[in-house]
Amino acid sequence: MSMVTLPGLKELIESISRERNLPRLAVQSAIREALLKGYERYRRAQNLERKQFDEDYFENFEVELDIEGEGFRVLSTKTIVEEVDNTDHQISLDEVQQVAPEAQLGDSVVLDVTPDQGEFGRMAAMQTKQVLAQKLRDQQRQMVQEEFQDLEGTVLQARVLRFERQSVVLAVSSGFGQPEVEAELPKREQLPNDNYRANATFKVYLKKVSQGQQRGPQLLVYSC
Repeated sequence: MSMVTLPGLKELIESISRERNLPRLAVQSAIREALLKGYERYRRAQNLERKQFDEDYFENFEVELDIEGEGFRVLSTKTIVEEVDNTDHQISLDEVQQVAPEAQLGDSVVLDVTPDQGEFGRMAAMQTKQVLAQKLRDQQRQMVQEEFQDLEGTVLQARVLRFERQSVVLAVSSGFGQPEVEAELPKREQLPNDNYRANATFKVYLKKVSQGQQRGPQLLVYSC
């Protein structure tokens, strides 16, 4: 099977996992999604036939990471048909039976469709950097939601990080041994006698865990 090399892939996963407090499997998932998006963009850019790609056109494609080999492959699940109308989604029965005589119409096979290293490798690296940051942010937001969704309405320990406009940004912990995450204490919920100096600690009430994709802290807290 062919492979596009990504030197330093193993260390990249480890470093992102440490820096962003994400499990390695979550980082690997984000990298696979980013690489698949890079493949989609590559295919669209190389579309010499000028065919239209629907939004779900690439749903039968996936990226397989080879962490020890520091590279990846692009795989496509294709349906076995009598006559091929779309080579991205289909493969002929005659072709499959040359290597798998027991194959039948309607069966599915997974094939390696990894492009050559050259131009695709360069484009994949560039596109991946652009997409990976967003994928990692999405992973972090999901982790925060899962960690705090059952803690709404409870009191948490907080530490002042900084001010953003009139809000105080705090670091809070779920108390389950997980790293601290950021929470917002709006101006209207700040107590006049509290001193919100940097690194000051106090208790807050977790009002809401945001389910959206907006920038900034996902947690909304009140002073208590």
